[in-house]
Amino acid sequence: MSGSPAGVVVVGAGLGGIRVAESLRANDYTGPITLIGAETHPPYDRPPLSKSVLLGDDDRVDLKPAEFFAESSIALRTGERVSAISPDDHTVTIERLDDPAHSETLVYDTLILATGLLPRPLPGTDEIAGVHVLRTVDDALALRADAESATRAVIVGAGFIGCEVAASLSARGMTVTIVEPAPTPLAAALGEQIGALVTRMHKERGVDVRTGIGVDEVLTDGSRVRGVRLADGSEIDADIVVVGIGSTPVIDYLDGSGIEVAAREFGGGIACDQHGATSVPDVFALGDVANWRDEDGQLRRVEHWTHTVEQATAVAHRVTGSDAMIPASAPYFWSDQYGLKIQVLGSPRATDDVHVVDDDGAKFLAYYSRDGILTGVVGAGKVGAVMKTRAKLLTPTPISEVLG
Repeated sequence: MSGSPAGVVVVGAGLGGIRVAESLRANDYTGPITLIGAETHPPYDRPPLSKSVLLGDDDRVDLKPAEFFAESSIALRTGERVSAISPDDHTVTIERLDDPAHSETLVYDTLILATGLLPRPLPGTDEIAGVHVLRTVDDALALRADAESATRAVIVGAGFIGCEVAASLSARGMTVTIVEPAPTPLAAALGEQIGALVTRMHKERGVDVRTGIGVDEVLTDGSRVRGVRLADGSEIDADIVVVGIGSTPVIDYLDGSGIEVAAREFGGGIACDQHGATSVPDVFALGDVANWRDEDGQLRRVEHWTHTVEQATAVAHRVTGSDAMIPASAPYFWSDQYGLKIQVLGSPRATDDVHVVDDDGAKFLAYYSRDGILTGVVGAGKVGAVMKTRAKLLTPTPISEVLG
């Protein structure tokens, strides 16, 4: 067992991990903080990976300068993963990825889990050169390097990552095809009406958007991808295939810990109360892996940057016993495509009523409502109009009041 003093151990050195460590210090927590990351990189920001990093415009993604950790007395340990948790003993077992046979046990007073997600691969494609996922900075750099000598790309999946990668590769001059089983891009998140506007945006830039059909097979020349065969038997040539078909929470290390996991129909991940506490004492979870209860008692797992930042602040307050109020806020995220910022504010659902109030053929603005109450706003190139709606989303607002 490690001789390190107990304190707060944070598992996951991404956005959630670094922000909760920073917030603990801001709340005058003076005990030891250990931040454990599976990647060898220091904490970095993921949104630029599919945009500025993939385009080669800017590789600066670190969330903090190197000196921050020493100045804040945060022990950063990279290239390590947690393999087991023992809540009864208040210990975690960690192993180095470059030496799995070596393990170490750390004692904690408080444990915070922010282990994030792993991208879901296409079955049988692990050993095929030219098939990529995009989750880490290494993924982005590998895809960018492959794109240097490629001319044709197929994007499997038209969620936000798939659409952003399609936009970036198209901007690099590649011929891009999106393949999506749903009727439109972003249909599951925003519904078909807004999905049709996103389809238009891609098609106007020369991207071939194939919807309502899936990929049956990835074709190879033996070791490297050469294209895909769709469910209708048609084939699309490709030098690169990028898979964006969703992600799964990283929770394998929870086996035997007694920490409750949310059911798949509620999004999976680690089940938490409305303050991030798990089912066992002194263990919290936040970020993409965490499934928090909302004001109505429903479990919701949200994979957005601002949500993670807000959760980190809330957990730090809970751990330190601070009575500071966390201001109410509306969920918010954005996606940059073709120089346009697509913003989503509130909690719109694909099944909500959609009211498109502005569409000039390129930019658009739409409100969402459920049972006559405003639930969200989505805009492309409409930053001011979207953010003006924030206050109305904090209280029940009739959609008639917004539409005038």
